[in-house]
Amino acid sequence: EYAWCWWGGKFQKLAMGEAQTEVKQPGPLKSFLAGGAGGVCLVLVGHPLDTIKVRIQTMEVVAGQKPQYSGMIDCARQIVAKEGPTGLYKGMAAPLAGVAPMYALCFLGYGMGKKLFCDDDAFEKLKLTQIGMAGAFSSVFTTPILGPGERLKCVLQIQNNPGYTGPKYGSYKELVSGLWKEGGIRSVTRGSGATLVRDGVASFFYFSTYELLKKMWTPKGEKGPNTLMTFMAGGFAGMANWAAMLPIDTVKSRFQTAPEGKYSGVVAVGREILAKEGVAGFYRGLTPVMVRAFPANAACFLGYEAAAAGLTKLGLE
Repeated sequence: EYAWCWWGGKFQKLAMGEAQTEVKQPGPLKSFLAGGAGGVCLVLVGHPLDTIKVRIQTMEVVAGQKPQYSGMIDCARQIVAKEGPTGLYKGMAAPLAGVAPMYALCFLGYGMGKKLFCDDDAFEKLKLTQIGMAGAFSSVFTTPILGPGERLKCVLQIQNNPGYTGPKYGSYKELVSGLWKEGGIRSVTRGSGATLVRDGVASFFYFSTYELLKKMWTPKGEKGPNTLMTFMAGGFAGMANWAAMLPIDTVKSRFQTAPEGKYSGVVAVGREILAKEGVAGFYRGLTPVMVRAFPANAACFLGYEAAAAGLTKLGLE
């Protein structure tokens, strides 16, 4: 068995057993704590572009009329002009408050998924399907937090869109109260099923891509890649993650921000997008997503690995 590794300025084919020093997979508590640290890094870096993504995804498109935003830069310019720089950080409190436990649960779920789906040599021999299934399993742990959190975040992010006709909320307390009056727990958690599917698909590619690149870029005799290569692996993993999930995310965002009763379900949303905008409609916001995905997820995995290394020094395996 062989692995292709970046070494000496070029890719070299090395015997799998010689390619890198064997690395012990982190335990549940270390995964939980390091994942939380990585999640905080991700939100701080990526939220402004997430706001732009949601605004573009949810803008009203009328045939024959110029769209509200011509692109990512125009959207950012309009937000800053009308709402100031803080407008780019609208809705950040919910993901920031929830992201530490959410990413902690994500990496904990991934760790547990490894035990369920991965052979003992899955990481040594890069059994990517097994690694991907372990990653997909993490969505079971995150959706109870992320589903309602995404609903709140998306509603707050689009309130200043010209096409928005719903009530405006000044705080999360007002928003939760308003959604509860609108439809109870079903309204607060609307779109959670789509969130589960989205994150399962995305996490399959997220973790398998990261582990693949991490192993490829680990020099012979080392336990892992250097800081720059860890950053790069995390960034490309984030791009793979979003390339897989964006069509589902577009449907989810549209469903979560629609007036109560407009759609019978996510399938109805998908049909409307396809009929009005074609396949391209599912990829609205692709540019800000990809621009955001690289630095945000690079920061996430860099934060995760740094926290994991610190916890190892403290004696936590």
